[in-house]
Amino acid sequence: MKILLVFDFDHTVIDDNSDTWIVQCAPEKKLPIELQESYQKGFWTEFMGRVFKYLGDKGIREDEMKRAMTSMPFTPGMVELLNFVRKNRNKFDCIIISDSNSVFIDWVLKAANFHDVFDKVFTNPAAFDNSGHLTVENYHTHSCTRCPKNLCKKVVLVEFLDNQVQQGVNYTRIVYIGDGGNDFCPVTFLKKNDFAMPRKGYSLQKTLSKTPQNHDPVESSVVVWSSGVEIISHLQFLIKE
Repeated sequence: MKILLVFDFDHTVIDDNSDTWIVQCAPEKKLPIELQESYQKGFWTEFMGRVFKYLGDKGIREDEMKRAMTSMPFTPGMVELLNFVRKNRNKFDCIIISDSNSVFIDWVLKAANFHDVFDKVFTNPAAFDNSGHLTVENYHTHSCTRCPKNLCKKVVLVEFLDNQVQQGVNYTRIVYIGDGGNDFCPVTFLKKNDFAMPRKGYSLQKTLSKTPQNHDPVESSVVVWSSGVEIISHLQFLIKE
């Protein structure tokens, strides 16, 4: 019986937002104002599609984007945490659920040699088309009113767990490590034995500190972290139990 670790990617595994980081590749490292203003709330993936088209039209190629992406810093203590997970693979399964995209996450994990730490990555599918433009699609459709239309992380988590049960895999507990507003929905699914681990000072922590006044009550224990090293000591405690 293993523990399931669920990671967000932006501002959790890496210490920035991969989608805004890529703007460094743009001419003068900024987007034209009309492109910036074209974003509509809940339609981030469509917006990023337009950003990637703009970069492609400006002649920004795959190798340049990859160089920018793989220069992103990891969050403090995250390299140590992922190495700890790798050493204890018999005790953990490990997945990413992210609103970034498959190309960016793949580049970052492979460049740092961490792709083998994760059993599965759930994110918006991306690919380069024949003209060398990066394209991105919504991960799925769902009916959750709380989440952006391209991704409900709770739906992804529940589907993953259902599939695992069908394969005969059950987890003793789930540890959810994230930072953002879209990490709140999956946290509401966690049970008493589970742990929500919000990054200190980010929107998930702020939302959790306001519950239960204005949200569903959260059953799981909440442990705030600033560095991956703090998460290690918590996991060491859990696997000794």
